[in-house]
Amino acid sequence: MINIEDFRKLELKVGVIKEVNDHPNADKLYVVNVDLGEKTKQLVAGIKGSYAKESLIGRQVVVVDNLEPALLRGVESQGMLLAASDEAGISIVSPDRTMKLGSVVK
Repeated sequence: MINIEDFRKLELKVGVIKEVNDHPNADKLYVVNVDLGEKTKQLVAGIKGSYAKESLIGRQVVVVDNLEPALLRGVESQGMLLAASDEAGISIVSPDRTMKLGSVVK
């Protein structure tokens, strides 16, 4: 378990997906550019089997903004797009109304 102070270390922010490309080295991954208002981040997301590229453009999402960058199959990911999964598949975490880009998720 983590305590509330550990949870507060996460910087969860609302962004909008601006661009989606196939990952050059992985069949199940997309390379996604997300506008967080003051900056844009490149994320590698394992959502290709659940979403067509066209359905993601313009969609607001929740991103872990302060995650240490990681190389995923040779492409840098500068954060994490939040999604839930169950036996029916993957569902991206999105606000239920349009939010200002960079809004903090608490």
